[in-house]
Amino acid sequence: MTSIQRGRNSIAQTSRNTADRARESGSTAPQAARNTVAQRSAVVDGFDSRSAQTAAVGGVFNAPAGSKDKVFDGKLVGAGGQTFEPNTPLNQVPAFVPANNPNAQKTVVYVNGITTDKNGQARELQALANSTGMRTIGVHNATSGMVADVIQAAKDKLNKGKNPAVDSLSDIVYGELKAGRDIHLMGYSHGGLITSRALKDVANRLRIEDGMSKAQVEQTLSRVNVETFGAAAATYPDGPNYVHYVNNKDPVPVLFGQGSKGWTPGDLFRDAGKGAQVHHFSEKGMFSGAHSLTETYLNHRAPFEEARAGNF
Repeated sequence: MTSIQRGRNSIAQTSRNTADRARESGSTAPQAARNTVAQRSAVVDGFDSRSAQTAAVGGVFNAPAGSKDKVFDGKLVGAGGQTFEPNTPLNQVPAFVPANNPNAQKTVVYVNGITTDKNGQARELQALANSTGMRTIGVHNATSGMVADVIQAAKDKLNKGKNPAVDSLSDIVYGELKAGRDIHLMGYSHGGLITSRALKDVANRLRIEDGMSKAQVEQTLSRVNVETFGAAAATYPDGPNYVHYVNNKDPVPVLFGQGSKGWTPGDLFRDAGKGAQVHHFSEKGMFSGAHSLTETYLNHRAPFEEARAGNF
């Protein structure tokens, strides 16, 4: 048996064990999602200080050493933390739904930041659903611990190496566009950088594989809506409809993303994407939750169409 086959068998066995535990407990995916709603917690990633993590309501996930989460890298995450292969059609993935609107129709595909395991992303997905009123599905950016995650983020910054989350998101966006469907993306912290890299890959595929002109590529990408929160990406391809949220007291987007409000020399190397809305605000401090998704960024989010019109 090859190492690849052993890996596939291990993944399949993990999935079977998870399904067996769910059946034994009598729980269902919708019930698991409802339980998650009741366990609201602040969501932070590894860029937050230890004090901010400790103070978070309900506790936070602290990424373990090692790579046990890597088995989920690039997988789709649905309601209750279920995982699905990246090529699974989105309409076959049960989404997290808002606590007050289980019949929501619009769907968001979300990529998490560093040092966040699958269960941590599941909490984020439920928080996003509750806050936005939309259904949410995750593309998992797996963790191997702080050091390994930061190294991977640096490689993504340089567009070097393979990142399964980038590949999965690229395939999803490309497939939805080729099918004539719109898609709404969200990326937090490193997840914003992954989103940027995936969109650049999609633009290249449309140009090379489909022979599109620059104008045609931009027109096709105009069916993609993108929201980023504290993202570490400095550049994005033209075409999609962007709204970027930047806390001027958050070092991640200030140093590695869209920068702080007001011109700086670093702006020469930044490109938010043609027609992008970049919403700057100032709240908390770098050691007190400035980078938190749920406790800071989502408090400043406006409905997408309003944000695109500059109404925050």
